[in-house]
Amino acid sequence: MARGKCEAGGMDEGAAGQRAARRGWLHRLRHRDHTRGALSISILALAVPSILTSLGAMGSFQLVELKLLGWMGPDAMAAAGATNQTLRQMILLMLLGLSAASQMLVAQLAGAGRIGDAEHIAGQTVLAGAVLWLAVTLAGIFAAGPLVRLVTDDPAVIALGTPYVRVAFPFLATVIFMQLATAILGGAGDTTTPMLVNFLVTPLALFAQWALGFGHFGLPELGFTGIAWGQGLGGLVGTAVLLRVLFRGRARVHLRRRHLLPDSTALSALLRNAWQPTLHFVARSSIVIFFMALAGRIGGEAQAAYTIGLRVEMLAFMVAFPMANACATLVGQNLGAGSLPRAWRAIFVTCAMQLALLLPMALGIFLFRGELAAWFSDDPQVTALAAEYLFYSAIALCFYGPYFAAFRAMQAAGSMLPPMLIAVSVALLLGLPLGVWLSRGELGATGMWIASMVYALVNCALTIGWLLTGHWTRPHRRAQER
Repeated sequence: MARGKCEAGGMDEGAAGQRAARRGWLHRLRHRDHTRGALSISILALAVPSILTSLGAMGSFQLVELKLLGWMGPDAMAAAGATNQTLRQMILLMLLGLSAASQMLVAQLAGAGRIGDAEHIAGQTVLAGAVLWLAVTLAGIFAAGPLVRLVTDDPAVIALGTPYVRVAFPFLATVIFMQLATAILGGAGDTTTPMLVNFLVTPLALFAQWALGFGHFGLPELGFTGIAWGQGLGGLVGTAVLLRVLFRGRARVHLRRRHLLPDSTALSALLRNAWQPTLHFVARSSIVIFFMALAGRIGGEAQAAYTIGLRVEMLAFMVAFPMANACATLVGQNLGAGSLPRAWRAIFVTCAMQLALLLPMALGIFLFRGELAAWFSDDPQVTALAAEYLFYSAIALCFYGPYFAAFRAMQAAGSMLPPMLIAVSVALLLGLPLGVWLSRGELGATGMWIASMVYALVNCALTIGWLLTGHWTRPHRRAQER
């Protein structure tokens, strides 16, 4: 018996040691000092959790939710497109600008060792998000019908979409907070916590959508509105976990109630740095919406082919954008620490790693474009058009990694205006008119694909070119000289 107790005690001690080791590994990952050490390790430590979140949690959520909507019928699919892909997307674009501004300020302050000021900015970010949520909630409750009618005139879709918006928009508090918390923690150098929370929330939200949408486990069958309830309830769990992490001091940024008191100076700094990246993201989204409408004028086959092309491209973006966000954190923290050369090196190392990943991916898309298109559609005309689009898309994808790294690095340095002006100008002066001109006459959809590639290449070239001029470093050089 004594021996059994000793063995059991030894096993308990061993298990405790393993748990401590795991906690130690997680603690080191979340609290790594990114102003020193190997940059490649820092990039991987920041990017891999975000990539896993994009491909694993978010990607699987989109696919399973799409399947649930498919079981509900074409009207539910159309209503989801009208509400989630259009109305909700407009709100998320505003949120992306605020997230970029918050990540930049938190990263620079954390890199400078001014953790208290970083926590204050984090609190003001949450406060600004609460104001945005209040506006969205009021719009959803009192203007759901008119909002849905802005994007569709189908009576069946309006009938489904209106009650959905009334439920979904108040629940956007969870989306807003989780996105802003991810930006705050990412700026402080922690992308692991948001990954763990997303992997917790995704199965819970999908289960709730299934149960409430179809009336399982004795719950009411809410149909399409159950999709909104399920996603919102899952998001509440994620919000509660992140609140506990931030307010219990388990992250590098520790929020306290005093950080939520309005501070006009901090709020002004956030908003001053948020509107340019918002317009930057709007320019990209507007190009996609415009080309989708243009494809619809050419024909349903062209629109379906463009949709397939965007889905395939999204796989590359799910790798490239998290790595660019990792680069933004490194640039911000090292500029805050006064190490401009290390910030430059972070950009170059990120670009090299991006190219190492995206060039083989672009080559694979180029070589197997026909097979990829056929996997999404069995319509020969759609498959042929989608394969043709992927031919041109693969060329542009070779440059997207350095492009994302370039504009996110400049945003992290506080140089928000130049990348925004480039994105908006290229979209308005080149992308839109070239798409219209080349799609007319005999070229048709092929002209669209060429215009899309040219727009992407010019946008990438100008953004990377401006980064290399080093103009964005001038304020930081002057600060170091003083």
